[in-house]
Amino acid sequence: MLCVLPFAFALGLCPDETVSGYVEPTTVWHLTEIDGAPYTADATITFPKEGSVRGTGPCNTFTATQSVPVPWIRIRDIASTSMTCPDGEAEAAYFAALQDMELIEVALDLLLLSTPDGRQMVFEAGDG
Repeated sequence: MLCVLPFAFALGLCPDETVSGYVEPTTVWHLTEIDGAPYTADATITFPKEGSVRGTGPCNTFTATQSVPVPWIRIRDIASTSMTCPDGEAEAAYFAALQDMELIEVALDLLLLSTPDGRQMVFEAGDG
């Protein structure tokens, strides 16, 4: 069950207060921009279960943890495969930005990660 109704947590229907409780676990979010600049490499993120983050950078797949309740997010312990590719700098920027993000908003097909000082990452829902 997705926790989209405000009273769902109050009734104890949704024990997962992290983003995993708010989005479909199979939704693949594609990164479209970082800090207002288009992100032209391929990068994705998913939230398959409570406490878990998975995705792809331009070169590698990754896993990470997240454990704070919405509207906050804290992505930590990023572990990735170690393939090299021409988009290695774009991947490093993606992983670094993910670890900086503190807030999350989900509206329809958009997912926005941000920081209080104005950094942003924009993702769009799409096919795997």
